[in-house]
Amino acid sequence: MDTKIKNVFVQGAITPDFIANSIAKHQTKTTIGAHDIFLGQVRADNIDGKTVTAIAYTAYESMANQKFHEIREATFEKYELTCMHIYHSLGKVNTGEICLFVFVSSPHRKEVFEALHHVVEEIKKEVPVFGKELFKDDSYQWKVNS
Repeated sequence: MDTKIKNVFVQGAITPDFIANSIAKHQTKTTIGAHDIFLGQVRADNIDGKTVTAIAYTAYESMANQKFHEIREATFEKYELTCMHIYHSLGKVNTGEICLFVFVSSPHRKEVFEALHHVVEEIKKEVPVFGKELFKDDSYQWKVNS
């Protein structure tokens, strides 16, 4: 396990090229038998007759990175994983774009399915990342995680 606290944040949307490149880097790791990926995408929710056009993400970065680290370490203790990568957007992410990318790898598929579900639920519950839902008329509201 890696005890160094990583910065999981990227500015803006997480691009398909970034995701593809992350997957490609794992082709040399021949002890891996399974990967599972979660991609969180910004929805065009309709709220009180207004449609979300983007979400502006902010975070108390040092605290959020510490929480991501704790979740990551606890997941490695609970599941037999080879590696795990977490990336979360900061700043404006338009509807249809990716704001959260979680990538887990293991020798076996059962582990990656269970571990990925666990990690994503813990992130939503524990990490202090805040989203301001932006509307076409320049109004906004703070997003509530469900």
